[in-house]
Amino acid sequence: MYKYIWGIFNNKRCFLYKIGGTENHIHMISDLHPSIPLADLVKDVKLATSDWIKEKGIYRNFDCWQDGYGAFTYSNKDKRNLIKYVDNQREHHKKETFAEEFKRLLKEHGIEFDEKYLF
Repeated sequence: MYKYIWGIFNNKRCFLYKIGGTENHIHMISDLHPSIPLADLVKDVKLATSDWIKEKGIYRNFDCWQDGYGAFTYSNKDKRNLIKYVDNQREHHKKETFAEEFKRLLKEHGIEFDEKYLF
């Protein structure tokens, strides 16, 4: 599936540096082409991969992606550390769950949220 997503990014003229994740989420480190709105790219990835997953039958319990997504901007100087972070997802989530991680990222980026709307 990651190679399939990589192709979507290439077709949209966006550069995907790294993709990885666990059973319940994925992380993508990328540059966006200036003509591509982030929401459109996420929508295209979700729609195309949903069809692909169902067609290939690779994740039997997959029904659909969640409605929302999280996207955060970082400095280019952080890229190497972000790539390492994605490489180490399994180890990282032994210490911090996805829910804990997402809430922490929202707080670190000053994004107000109501927990009843998460997950």
